[in-house]
Amino acid sequence: MRVVVMGCGRVGSSLSDGLSRIGHDVAVIDSNSAAFGRLSPDFAGERVLGVGFDRDVLVRAGIEEADAFAAVSSGDNSNIISARLAREIFRVPRVIARIYDAKRAAVYERLSIPTIATVPWTTDRLLNALTRDTETTKWRDPTGTVGVAEVSLHEDWVGRRATDLETATGARVAFLIRFGTGLLPEPKTVMQAGDQIYIAAISGRVAEALAIAALPPSEDLDS
Repeated sequence: MRVVVMGCGRVGSSLSDGLSRIGHDVAVIDSNSAAFGRLSPDFAGERVLGVGFDRDVLVRAGIEEADAFAAVSSGDNSNIISARLAREIFRVPRVIARIYDAKRAAVYERLSIPTIATVPWTTDRLLNALTRDTETTKWRDPTGTVGVAEVSLHEDWVGRRATDLETATGARVAFLIRFGTGLLPEPKTVMQAGDQIYIAAISGRVAEALAIAALPPSEDLDS
């Protein structure tokens, strides 16, 4: 798959490295040549110097053959302009933009451009968890034995170890996303405000684990 990434900051370089590592054809754009120093020495893609919302720069990056485009620079306006160019002018099938100001998300959604916010929208996530009719499980293994789901964590869990949540729910903390980066928990990992936490549990126990996570931690955990 051909992917063009606009922005070679912490997120853009990590995304580009990951895509390249698993065999995708990647071009990353940045207006600062020093930014390319964030890429891994093993990065096999193209480095394109220029402004990511300039049509000529996008063409040099191979936007006309791109299957996907990610606008992940440090500027909301730059991201949305380049994302709109990718979708509306170059007809790239998959386009996503990073945003810092979550208030702009609704505007981007009206343009049919999916967005990723730097800070999780905790309130919206909780409302979705309370009102959505769809199943909360994000993934099941082929046999249907194990399910993975995102938890809506009670605020009192913040500052506690992920192992405490595992003890209380009987589930495993499979991974968490912090500031847009996925992390595999270690025994000493402490949950922070804004973390997106995903648990793995035996099917039939997922809903119970989610319900426990939504409650304050039991005093038994402190004994």
